[in-house]
Amino acid sequence: MERQRPTSLRDRARYRFDTTLARSTGMLVSWLVLSCLAVVVPVSALVVWTDPGSPRSLSGRLAAVWRTSAETLRLGAPTGAPMRMALSVLLGIVALLCVSTLVGVITTGLGERLTELRRGRSMVLEQEHAVVLGWSDQVFTVVGELVAARAGGRCVIAVLADRDVAEMEEALTASLGRGSAVRLVCRSGSLTAVDTLALVTPRAASSVLVLPSEAPDADSEVVRVLLALRAVLGDEAGPPVVAAVRDRRQLPAARLAAGGRGTIVETDATAARLLVQSARRTGVGEVLRDLLDFSGAEFHLVEVPPALRRGPADPRFGDLLLCFEQCSVVGLLSPDGRLRLSPAPDTVVGPGDRLIVIAHDGMPKAPVDCRGYVDRTAFATPRPERVGPVRVLLLGWNRRAPLLVEALGDSAAPGSVLDVVVDEAQATPVQDQAGPPRTVARLAVSCRSGELLHPESLKDLDLFGYDTVIVLGADAVDGPGHPDDRVLVTLLILRELELKAGRILPVVAELGDHRNRALAPLGPASDVVVRGELTSLLMAQIAHNPQLSAVFGELFAAHGASVHLRPAHHYTPPGCEASFATVVAAARDRGECAVGYRRTDPEAGTGHRHELRLSPGKSERRVWNAGDEVVVVANDSVGPGRPHGTLDAVPGMRHDSGDDTSLSGGAPGRQPSHDRPEQDRTRGENGTTG
Repeated sequence: MERQRPTSLRDRARYRFDTTLARSTGMLVSWLVLSCLAVVVPVSALVVWTDPGSPRSLSGRLAAVWRTSAETLRLGAPTGAPMRMALSVLLGIVALLCVSTLVGVITTGLGERLTELRRGRSMVLEQEHAVVLGWSDQVFTVVGELVAARAGGRCVIAVLADRDVAEMEEALTASLGRGSAVRLVCRSGSLTAVDTLALVTPRAASSVLVLPSEAPDADSEVVRVLLALRAVLGDEAGPPVVAAVRDRRQLPAARLAAGGRGTIVETDATAARLLVQSARRTGVGEVLRDLLDFSGAEFHLVEVPPALRRGPADPRFGDLLLCFEQCSVVGLLSPDGRLRLSPAPDTVVGPGDRLIVIAHDGMPKAPVDCRGYVDRTAFATPRPERVGPVRVLLLGWNRRAPLLVEALGDSAAPGSVLDVVVDEAQATPVQDQAGPPRTVARLAVSCRSGELLHPESLKDLDLFGYDTVIVLGADAVDGPGHPDDRVLVTLLILRELELKAGRILPVVAELGDHRNRALAPLGPASDVVVRGELTSLLMAQIAHNPQLSAVFGELFAAHGASVHLRPAHHYTPPGCEASFATVVAAARDRGECAVGYRRTDPEAGTGHRHELRLSPGKSERRVWNAGDEVVVVANDSVGPGRPHGTLDAVPGMRHDSGDDTSLSGGAPGRQPSHDRPEQDRTRGENGTTG
């Protein structure tokens, strides 16, 4: 047994000292007094004894030491009888205690006030400010769009979340930039506490946005926050409330809790539908992002100019499409709230109807007759679009995958196939949610497991036999890493296989962090969807103009009008120079509303091939190339020979141009039949989507 080392005298002294200090405050004061005297008295004596002018007698020098020590300790310095000196010391100690107590009280009060401010527990006394409740990755997009919507005016945004105030302010300031003119007010506390919600004065706000967290019970928390908000606002008219939930099963409860002033956005369903729309044709996600942010053209509601109602009869919707130079009319909103996006051209615009337009500002300029810019000789010859079954490959699985399968089943033509490949760890959850291989609506679903992060597993999938490939990331990752890591690695493998084959592979990938968009290795026919980004943009748009909620509900519904990218040669022949008004008129004849175009530069690199322009001038003329695309708002049921709910062909598999496509440039077209698998050639001969 090892002998214990003897305790040193220093350790014993320190232990005694610490024990004495821990007894009471009086002992701490006593040690402080003794320490001061141990320093002040010897130093005062040294000063007196080294002073040539000090008294020669011992009593005189002791009196001088007393005066110096008393003045140093602010105890006064009277001399004389011992009683007089004792009373002087007592008065000095009392004065010192009073001053120290006053300083301590002031310091404590200031400290508590600063701590309270750092904790975010003070009332926000603002008017017409925006209130954001909750914290997630969406908060940066939401706050940024709210700032953009109020550009040029007074902008105050109050954020309430159960986080540290300093961390929230630092993160938001870094996201907005140091030079931003917005005033951020962050408060901390429980979102479901009525007293805490009252701190951000939601009753006086212009809008309130409720963000879901990343917790498993995020939707239930949103419902509780809406109930608490209802208790704060009461039944009186208040600001519009916009909230987001992930699970559609929580929608009824959230709508009841929000009341008549609330709008509920379903995040998972919106992300799934955006993935399907992006799978229809690459670039739709970019168009929707441009339409929903406040930096470019966006949706507006405007009155019909009186100049357009001077005729004996009410105007027709088709006539209004060519009445504005830089404003695209896409629909009507009736006084009773009935919404009609891309109605028939002969639809009568009745009294009280308002126009739904896409423009770069809220109020379009005076009406201009743009019919003179239309050249009907430049119209393309109408031809029916052949549609047929498609084959889709889904790599990965998460909670949005069942919604994605459902949306694909609603939009695909009969006989379509969806092959699902998941990691070994995800095979059981997929079977639990999707069930055995079956047919969902018109879509036959099959599932098998594999190693998605292994290149050999993807090589065996006959990737180029599919019309599109969709890559999903996991909702959570056990251990280190990020859910986007799997998606990025899968995209890297797919891009390498694409380069080796020398063929275009249409890929749509879902990411959770918008910062990873720049890291994604994408091909010329690939696109990325950031699942929370679109929801954030939607919430900001609805908060800024609640009347637009019906428009967005229609755009992202399973059926009805939506945004499409059509080949430009559907409207004007390739190589033909024509005005945009000509394209608008040609689209009108097809029952569509042309709102912009996406120009393709065959000579540019794959990362900068496309230029998107929304609401260009009707008089703008250009040569329309084979790879150009026109942005239209149209119902799925319109168009010659186009049945309801069909899945558009993706650029790499189209029949439209008839040109071969290589990775070096050129418009994305259909691959030559002799380079494709036998089953793909058969599908093309049967008229796969055109």
